[in-house]
Amino acid sequence: MNTAASQPGTDPTILWTILAYIAAMTIIGLLAWRRTADLSDFILGGRRLGRWVTALSAEASDMSGWLLLGLPGFAYASGLEAAWLAGGLLVGTWLNWRFMAAPLRKATERAGNALTLPDYLERRFADPSRWLRLVSATFILFFFTFYTGSGLAAGARLFETVFGLEYHAALGVGAAAVLAYTFLGGFLAVSWTDLIQGLLMLFALLLVPVAMLDEMGGWAQTATRIGQVNPALLDPLTDTSGQPLGLIAVLSLLGWGLGYFGQPHILARFMAIHRIDELGPARRIAVGWVTLTLTGATLVGLLAVPHLHPPLEGPETEKVFIHLVGLLFHPLLAGVLLSAILAAVMSTADSQLLVASSALTEDFYRPFLRPQATQRELVWVGRATVAGIALLAMALAWDPQSKVLDLVAYAWAGFGAAFGPTLLLSLYWKGMTRQGALAGLLAGGLTVIVWKQLEGGWFDLYELVPGFALSTAAIGLVSRLTRPRPARRTE
Repeated sequence: MNTAASQPGTDPTILWTILAYIAAMTIIGLLAWRRTADLSDFILGGRRLGRWVTALSAEASDMSGWLLLGLPGFAYASGLEAAWLAGGLLVGTWLNWRFMAAPLRKATERAGNALTLPDYLERRFADPSRWLRLVSATFILFFFTFYTGSGLAAGARLFETVFGLEYHAALGVGAAAVLAYTFLGGFLAVSWTDLIQGLLMLFALLLVPVAMLDEMGGWAQTATRIGQVNPALLDPLTDTSGQPLGLIAVLSLLGWGLGYFGQPHILARFMAIHRIDELGPARRIAVGWVTLTLTGATLVGLLAVPHLHPPLEGPETEKVFIHLVGLLFHPLLAGVLLSAILAAVMSTADSQLLVASSALTEDFYRPFLRPQATQRELVWVGRATVAGIALLAMALAWDPQSKVLDLVAYAWAGFGAAFGPTLLLSLYWKGMTRQGALAGLLAGGLTVIVWKQLEGGWFDLYELVPGFALSTAAIGLVSRLTRPRPARRTE
């Protein structure tokens, strides 16, 4: 079957279906506009989310466009090696909900109803220097610009293929779609749309592999056909050349799971849930959703191997889901399924824009520039920041050869290494000091930035792993050195 036949961009039914989806999400933004009265509403929705919205909003914003583009593309190119990555993410998801969600929700409310992570860290450690707020907000802005860039690049891949647009024009259309409702409705719009988008992503990632298996006659025949292309693709313990996966490769893939503890756009959902007793049911919903979608995304890439001829290469591998939908489904259903890619892009990019906006508004503008700013002024500064960061993210995604998974990996590592150990230990270790927290932020964030530039040997290890380890060590060492010593007793 020729992939040229799978290009879905010529059918007007697909185009109108996707445009209708964008319009629906924008209407939700307009509805949320009416319920956004102050900065707390804009950043955390007034802490009034329920279990379903919390669970699916957290996971939809987590997975982003890479779930339907990057992960299927990785599985298409690498086979069951991708199962290590999916497994690491699944375990990380459960651990994050189990050990971070409730303690963080309680701690941020105790800390003067802190709205952002920098705000929480400053209050938790009673930091008069304000360095904790400044450093953590700087890392949020830096890494979220890359992360949002990955989402916009994913949107550009979709619009480039479906609308037949040139890449840069497609990038602008995707950015405008995300900006429309994030700018208007803030956190409520983002969370409500994430619920819808999470369900759509689940539907797409279950339907496509089932349809492919049915067309190819079941798993046994499909596996035989994959083996005829390259038997190494069916072995999770080898790479595509048949060589055993090394320790560095396995640790790098599993290490993705460590990143969950430091992702501000996911942690914001924990902070925003209405009641803490809703977190248990929300965790079960979230872990179930992640299990199904990661399995579906891996299968999409693997099952496409014998399905697409000629094979996809380079950045084109990340369009595997798009090509399959064009081959398998009626244009109306294809439009709905392709909207799932837009859903994945929008559900994460909107959250990232919002958290970055809150960092600039709540952690730079108000404390350092305008302490007397009104709530209305802060909401509009937040909206302006959303637009500004989107422009920077577009600049990072401007190269048509940029791969979504690469951009995601860098930002994911930066947040996981800088914030993960710092937040975990702040919740569970009373002996942690302000200086230890600052050392952890700097050690984790800077390790990721430096490690990424190095190559060869252990430097090929995914930068999140050494960053997480060094951040943890820095917190422990510096906290012990700076902990106040008890006064000596005098006779």
